[in-house]
Amino acid sequence: MAPFPASALLERIGMRLPIIQAPMAGVSSPAMAAAVSQHGGLGSLGVGAMTAAQAREAVHQCRALSPGPLNVNLFVHRPAQANALKEAAWLARLRSEFERANAQPPQHLREIYRSFLADDDMLAMLVEEKPKVVSFHFGVPRPDQVAALHAAGSVLLASATNVEEAKALETAGVDAIVAQGYEAGGHRGVFDPDGEDSRMGTFALTRVLVRTLGIPVIAAGGIMDGAGIAAALKLGAVAAQLGTAFVPTDESLADQGFRALLFSDAAHHTVMTRVISGRPARSLANDFTRWGAQVPDDAIPDYPVTYDAGKALHAAGKAAGLRGYGAHWAGQGAPLARALSTAALMQTLESELEASRLG
Repeated sequence: MAPFPASALLERIGMRLPIIQAPMAGVSSPAMAAAVSQHGGLGSLGVGAMTAAQAREAVHQCRALSPGPLNVNLFVHRPAQANALKEAAWLARLRSEFERANAQPPQHLREIYRSFLADDDMLAMLVEEKPKVVSFHFGVPRPDQVAALHAAGSVLLASATNVEEAKALETAGVDAIVAQGYEAGGHRGVFDPDGEDSRMGTFALTRVLVRTLGIPVIAAGGIMDGAGIAAALKLGAVAAQLGTAFVPTDESLADQGFRALLFSDAAHHTVMTRVISGRPARSLANDFTRWGAQVPDDAIPDYPVTYDAGKALHAAGKAAGLRGYGAHWAGQGAPLARALSTAALMQTLESELEASRLG
């Protein structure tokens, strides 16, 4: 059988298969990323929650396991605006949930993640380590960051949820767009979390961007198997990015509570919520999302300040045996999840994609 049709982008990256493992911060691991790349795809590390030193160590761990291409993903959100009154009110609102876990909310909240826009240490690390791919979520990197990473030889990808975001990224000089549909798990890549969201689905967005842009498009959101990948390719995408499909793999950092929830009825009821982190994100239905269903958006502090409270509540809940307060990010394809090793999942996806070609 002939090899899968290649694009110039995939050849440049060194991918044999049009499969990208989503860079899920807190879930993806060096072992997961290495296994994906080892089997012909593009493995990814989400380092937005790491320091430059921690990210460098994760890159080294991945390279020790596989010489294949690696994608390092950064958050380029606008830095949080401190609001002591709103943050105090948020902690007061959460008090009853902490008390369920026999705990008290923290005294104050912190901006726990540093945006790549203000992290020159991370930029210096990437320029030195030269990962094959660097990708961005939540916005547009600075012009000097784009120039430095291109000079280092990295291919640049970035997420867009609509045409305007995609055009801004194309103008900024990124090499390909990740078309993130509304059904995707995890954080929406919207540049402005308080603006209007067009909520375009993966396939509609992918097709529109393929027809609109002059750079390649990668489809992301709700894709869980080879048939979904094949459908994205038929719409003109050069590859598909899968996240939820990799959450239950052996190499995933997802805890047992997350895994159990993924294989429960909750998989059929994913919801978009801001209360966990401060930004819209698709999660499995859990105690936190149900609590947050009636909370107005304007009561929620900025990302990632809100996430400081969310992580504290999750830790308190786990200590008390309550598993319903985690960031259980998952897309609408969650009912199709399979518990396999990453290598076995990659082999299965390749077989399914081949079968779709034959069909």
